[in-house]
Amino acid sequence: MNRIKEVLEEKGITQTWLAEQLGKSYNMVNGYVQNRHQPRLEVLFEIARILGVDPKELIKSSHNF
Repeated sequence: MNRIKEVLEEKGITQTWLAEQLGKSYNMVNGYVQNRHQPRLEVLFEIARILGVDPKELIKSSHNF
């Protein structure tokens, strides 16, 4: 599970803009945002770089620490 949707909303960034920055289709990015697909690690790091966040901020922990 990822937090891409939440981070996009916090920053006021659209999925279309992120798709353009990544060089990926809107449908691919929408799959990430809706958690239908998980991005490869390299893509997750690229998304974090584009959004200006730590990659860890894009990942939902399944553990409650």
